[in-house]
Amino acid sequence: MVDFAGWEMPLLYTSVVEEHLHTRQAGSLFDVSHMGRIEFRGKDAERLLQRICTRQLGDMVPGQSRYSHVCNEQGGILDDVIVSRYDHHWMMVCNASNREKINAWLQQHSQDHDVSIDDKTEATVMVAVQGPIVIETLSKKLPVPIAELKRYRFLAGEIAQIPYTIFRSGYTGEDGVEVILPALIASQIGNFLVGMDENAIAVKPAGLAARDTLRMEAAMPLYGHELHEDIDTISAGQAWCVDLAKDFIGAEVLRRVAEQGPRKKLVGLELEGRRIARQHAAVRAGNDVVGDVTSGTFAPTVQKSIAMAFVESGFAEPGQSLTVDLGGKRADALVVKLPFYKLKR
Repeated sequence: MVDFAGWEMPLLYTSVVEEHLHTRQAGSLFDVSHMGRIEFRGKDAERLLQRICTRQLGDMVPGQSRYSHVCNEQGGILDDVIVSRYDHHWMMVCNASNREKINAWLQQHSQDHDVSIDDKTEATVMVAVQGPIVIETLSKKLPVPIAELKRYRFLAGEIAQIPYTIFRSGYTGEDGVEVILPALIASQIGNFLVGMDENAIAVKPAGLAARDTLRMEAAMPLYGHELHEDIDTISAGQAWCVDLAKDFIGAEVLRRVAEQGPRKKLVGLELEGRRIARQHAAVRAGNDVVGDVTSGTFAPTVQKSIAMAFVESGFAEPGQSLTVDLGGKRADALVVKLPFYKLKR
């Protein structure tokens, strides 16, 4: 158990590799209750979210979620969030480490809006169940048609007077769901959702460490690594979650970046050998430093030392040969197309 943004969280249960591979081969349950869950109600809820978020949200329908960024006036990323539209309200899921910052940002920019903002994080529990057996297994346990859900869609309702939301989403590169339920029943949730399917393959609990190696293989960004206030959304390789035609905080800066092209780009690196590139390790072309590592690991699924890094745009094309500083020595590295692992659907 470790402290994570003020929450006591499981780092691992058995081993990182075992939990990682079990997620890829069967299914795992992750406690993600540390993620912030903020509700918006009132006639100006949509207007506020449109102003705060980079993504176009105005054409969303109830039951739909969208990934977005929240930027400051300089275009720097305050957080990456998922916004969901319910029948009568909205919800934003944010990162645990940014929850207080995002709540303050929302309060600052909602002064002239008819909207109520309610942080539901500590009143609810959130779990992610991820892996190839998850949808079939949970479909037999839950009286809701989760197999019919498309990705980034959700179901909300009540079972035995217990309110629930089940999202077809996740942060591992696998298929699966994320579930929000009242915190009062949290202790019963794990035992109900984990266990065997009819073929005696188990959904098992997994910790933060495996969640991190899984998301790295899938090239999913992590706030504080690939995303932070000193980088913009376009340079971070996520221009797809920006609508430059709408007005949002930071839009003018992002329009300039899009027009001129980013000076640095997020790339994938495959390193020779098994040594791991650590965050902030220098990336070099010859003797010149042209970038720095944001995340690195030895990837259990692809069996390679991988990293993500920001490098100068001129060195960002797949096939580019570079080196990475590893504790006084250099490892050869090749720029590769992201993600490192992609689920075959």
